[in-house]
Amino acid sequence: MTLRVTDENLQIRFTPTEKVVGLLKDTDVPYSAVRGVEVVTNGLAATTGVRAPGYSWPWSRKLGTWRGRGHKTLVDVRRNQPAVRVSLVGHRFDELLVGADDAERLAAAIRPRIKDSGAARAE
Repeated sequence: MTLRVTDENLQIRFTPTEKVVGLLKDTDVPYSAVRGVEVVTNGLAATTGVRAPGYSWPWSRKLGTWRGRGHKTLVDVRRNQPAVRVSLVGHRFDELLVGADDAERLAAAIRPRIKDSGAARAE
């Protein structure tokens, strides 16, 4: 998976295998939908809810959609890799949780593009 920060939006691109295994499709998220961003040290542990649909290999990899009460998260995380959690509003997902070796840099690139200047920006 690749998460690109462009001038217009966040672009999430999956490999063909990830699309099939995780039952996912490429997604674009406008910055107007982003409410906050934070780095989590353990993306596997930060995943909450029930996988539906998606793929999970115990203690190693999670890929797909995780659902909780009124909450839907797009997840792509691996063992021993930090992740970026992006809170959304008005999008088909309520949250993105994506693993990235350069999670701090990625979060720093997203923060200035957040349109709402509320407390969520300071996360």
